[in-house]
Amino acid sequence: MNFTYSAEQIEFRDVLHALLQAEVGAERIRARWDTASGRDAALEAQLRDFGLYSLMFPESLDGLGLSVIDCALLAEVCGRAALPEPAVETMMVASPLLVDVLDRGLGNGSVQAVIEGVMSGDARVAVSHAINPHVNFVEDAHWVIAGVADAIYLLPRDKVEVTPLKSVDPSRRIAKIDFDPEEQYRLAEGEAAAAVLRSTLNRGALSVAAQLVGLSEVLVEQSVRYASDREQFGRAIGVNQAIKHHLADVAVQIEYARPVIARAAYTLSVSPERADIAVSHAKLAAARVGLLAARHGIQVHGAMGYTWECNVHIWSKRIWALVREWGDEGFHKNRLQQWLLQSNALLGPEFTFGRRSLLPDSRVSDPVSADTAA
Repeated sequence: MNFTYSAEQIEFRDVLHALLQAEVGAERIRARWDTASGRDAALEAQLRDFGLYSLMFPESLDGLGLSVIDCALLAEVCGRAALPEPAVETMMVASPLLVDVLDRGLGNGSVQAVIEGVMSGDARVAVSHAINPHVNFVEDAHWVIAGVADAIYLLPRDKVEVTPLKSVDPSRRIAKIDFDPEEQYRLAEGEAAAAVLRSTLNRGALSVAAQLVGLSEVLVEQSVRYASDREQFGRAIGVNQAIKHHLADVAVQIEYARPVIARAAYTLSVSPERADIAVSHAKLAAARVGLLAARHGIQVHGAMGYTWECNVHIWSKRIWALVREWGDEGFHKNRLQQWLLQSNALLGPEFTFGRRSLLPDSRVSDPVSADTAA
């Protein structure tokens, strides 16, 4: 299966990478921990001008009309930077959720105004889901989209009660919300709401998986640099096979996770109703490599790796926070198990990554992907 990105996609990714490399670093991230908002307003303005908040809105709404494939590539870059601002949540969760509501003819008059506000940078939207009840940066949001039972609500921030919580990652400002489910704020209910929430869960899990790969890659790079510079008994510690093997294990798992994430992004783009299995596979693969990278990265740095002063903690703590976002390991393993135990489950490489993976067989309810090659 061909997962080669186009020259335009690579160039777009590289431009964002250069921007974040210049504007986001360990010291600037640490500085946010001591601020009330935890945000950098100047950077958010740059991200808006870059078009990050308009990517998944269709051209008919004055957006850029890009796909989840493009956004997954950019989410990985945001992960590499350990970006504190909730740009990925806006790009891959809130924005397409609003588009879903419009496409299905749901919602109320506020939806269009919220979309315009997101693209202009004048409105911040936080999303709460049953599988992800602790909402990041909800305190200073203008709107909150909340899924409760079999309904979805779009609420002004002043209609939501927020209880701040403490995250293992100081860059995250998570909170629990509570509100009265008034009918005037309801966007959808019943099967329509369930379909939107399911798509939102899958996009959220994919966005986390992509970030975890980016975070893991940086931890390998940091550890390689440290192992090359740190000397013990007259030679760099990186010459020791134990360290080489630790970091090589992470590097290999990163390469295993990337095509799985690309497959999930492609499936979400062309057949979102069949994406559950692909997304759960991606989230599990990314969480596995993320936890491995955090453990080995800290170990390679030795005793200093366990201290706050070591920058490896910034990336490690983000990993520890994200592995439970949009479904933990148990949730996604359960989705995989339910599919694998079906009597008519399509197993084998020709179905996992081949052209036969999008069969028009209504009996098969599992999400699998198709070959992107011509």
